[in-house]
Amino acid sequence: MRAALVIATLLSTSLLAQTPAQPDWAKVDEETLKHFLAIVKMDTTDPPGGEKPVVDYIKQILEAEGIAVQTFALEPHRPNLVARIKGSGKQRPLLLMGHSDTVNVDPKKWIHPPFGGVRDGGYIYGRGTVDDKDNVIANVMTMLMLKRTGVKLDRDVILLIEAGEEGTSRLGIQFMANQHFAEIDAEFCYAEGGGVTRQNGEAKYARVQTVEKIPRAITVTSKGVAGHGSVPLESNALAHLGEAVGAIAAWTPPMRINETTAAYFKRLATVSTPEEAARYRALLNPDPKISGPADAYLRKNEPSHWSMLRTSLSPTMITGGYRTNVIPSEGTANIDTRLAPDEDPAKFLELVKQVVNDPQVEVSYGARDTRPPTPTAKLDSEAFKAIESNITKHYKSITLPTMSTGATDMAFLRQKGMQCYGIGPALDIEDGPKGFGAHSDQERILESELYRFVRFTWDAVVDVARAK
Repeated sequence: MRAALVIATLLSTSLLAQTPAQPDWAKVDEETLKHFLAIVKMDTTDPPGGEKPVVDYIKQILEAEGIAVQTFALEPHRPNLVARIKGSGKQRPLLLMGHSDTVNVDPKKWIHPPFGGVRDGGYIYGRGTVDDKDNVIANVMTMLMLKRTGVKLDRDVILLIEAGEEGTSRLGIQFMANQHFAEIDAEFCYAEGGGVTRQNGEAKYARVQTVEKIPRAITVTSKGVAGHGSVPLESNALAHLGEAVGAIAAWTPPMRINETTAAYFKRLATVSTPEEAARYRALLNPDPKISGPADAYLRKNEPSHWSMLRTSLSPTMITGGYRTNVIPSEGTANIDTRLAPDEDPAKFLELVKQVVNDPQVEVSYGARDTRPPTPTAKLDSEAFKAIESNITKHYKSITLPTMSTGATDMAFLRQKGMQCYGIGPALDIEDGPKGFGAHSDQERILESELYRFVRFTWDAVVDVARAK
């Protein structure tokens, strides 16, 4: 019994020694708000871009705590910031990434000033509040707390505040990945691209981005005989163009289920109504007689889910003609195409040509997007498990591995072998449709959810990086 007591005491002491000291959360919330409001009030819209004020502000905060900071810039007013807290080196680093630029605004459409950082009804309004200054500040606060608490680390924790994510990634992630990768090289990365969905004030599920589609543009060009508008021509270029665009828009490309999307719909079914659950499970059935009706329902009623299942095509721009009484000899349309990760681009283009099936219409790829095709981040990694366990802890909800239908800068890091995961704060499910989401004219975040996201990020980082 005495030996057992000694062993129990030693084990207890060992566990206590490994448990990181907890920050004073009341003070952390106060400081989080201060820094968040400060950078939301800075106009860093891209274009024209001007991230330097945010970088200067964060650099000053970190250096005041004794955290070494470096800046890297292709253009002086658009720098990237890198900071590092050293670990023992027993394991490879963890990278925390956020971008300091935002999309543009039309101030006339905003109820609150887009760079006012106005607090109203429990919300903070402003451009960048959910894309992506929330991630920036959660990462900054995590770095500050790691330094102040002196958590013993087996991994270096690296902070990257990047420029240019919203349209000029050559100044940000491409510049860092291609010319300064040694400064940010890590085994794992946490960045934007995920988030928690709230319904009726409660977290329903959390999305963690583990893979994303590949943006490509398809150009459809129709050529015909020019003539006077008073004489209709069967070769009318715009008429053929319209038919081609209509055929592409109506087409349903084949489903391409991958590890992430299979896990997504399986898990989503567990927190859905019986009718929804049956539909989500049916999608994974190889028999088209079973999956087909469910797929058709998603196309009409849940287009974002439908897009997750395949390469998608959306007509976005049509040009042609120069006056009302002239039949033009040419018209063009641009099709926003998002290739599934395992899609063969050349074979897919041939499928689109077959859909158009018109010798008068040419179908080709336009300018290639800079984002590369990438592998899927692992669902059994230490980093994903840490995210999932802390979603359970902080949000009491299920984790859905997610394939983003859009694109993020994580693609450049995944291409180099980094395991990257997109995370984000909790947002109400109705915020987007009501115009309160990212890129909207009333972008906002719940103040309480900003604080909860900081706590979540802290725990997810400590669980992966601390000395074991």
